[in-house]
Formats: sequence, structure tokens, C-alpha cells
Amino acid sequence: MADLRDLYQEVILEHSKAPRNYRELKGADHRAEGFNPLCGDRLTVYVQMQGDLIRDITFQGSGCAISRASASMMTQSLKGKTTDQARTLFEDFRQTVTGQTTGNGNPVDLGKLAVFSGVSQFPTRVKCATLAWHTLQAALEGKQESVSTE
Repeated sequence: MADLRDLYQEVILEHSKAPRNYRELKGADHRAEGFNPLCGDRLTVYVQMQGDLIRDITFQGSGCAISRASASMMTQSLKGKTTDQARTLFEDFRQTVTGQTTGNGNPVDLGKLAVFSGVSQFPTRVKCATLAWHTLQAALEGKQESVSTE
């Protein structure tokens, strides 16, 4: 189990140091800003839609390793998905990082996003892991005010 935790930590650190899709998205038709006052994380999520499909998604900002890695992996996971698929994945992700399971008692299958399952052991870090996801949700809903984890 320690080997798995080490691998998860390595993936999170790697995505934090070299985040994927880290740029302003020219031509984005949805965007939102998010802020985690507890940790100081601040980011902007940019989305370009094609109908109900997330054609492209990027982010910019600063934050802790968990926040940056979560935003990086979120953007990779959601390109080409529908808004309904994005909402479902967010709910599954939220359940995992808060230590919840599915109705049958099994953890949710998140694929590569499973590296964040250990966050549930550190409740103060849950907001770091979910900031980008809450910000994405606000962008998709067209909310203009900044999203806060408080």
C-alpha cells in the first residue's frame, strides 16, 4: 500500500510541476475564477464548447500542489466529454476525495483521477482538490462571481 501511495504522490507532484493545459484559452466561451482562502489557491478555468461537448478546457493560476495537479488532471479528463459527463465525473471525484463510496459500498472508478483518493485522509485538502471542479461548474453555469471554497 505504501508503494501505491508513493506512486500517487509522484503523479500529483509531476502534474503540479508541469501542469497540462495550463494557459489562457483564446476563444473560450465559458470562464470562471475560483479562490480557496484557506490555502491561497486562485485559478481561472476556460472552456470552449461545441454544443454540449467540451471541445477544449484549460486553466491558469497559482496554488498548492494538490490544487494545480487536480486542475491539470481535470482538464485532461474532460476534453471531449459532454457537460453531463463532466458533472457526473465531478460528483464521483467529490465522493472519492471526501471518502464516500457508491451505494454498493465500493469506491468509484475514476481512472487516473484515483490518485486523489488519499486526500480524504486530510479534510483540509479536500477544498484544494475540488476548487478547479467547482470553478468549472460555475463556468458551465455562466456564473459571473468568483467561486470560493468557503
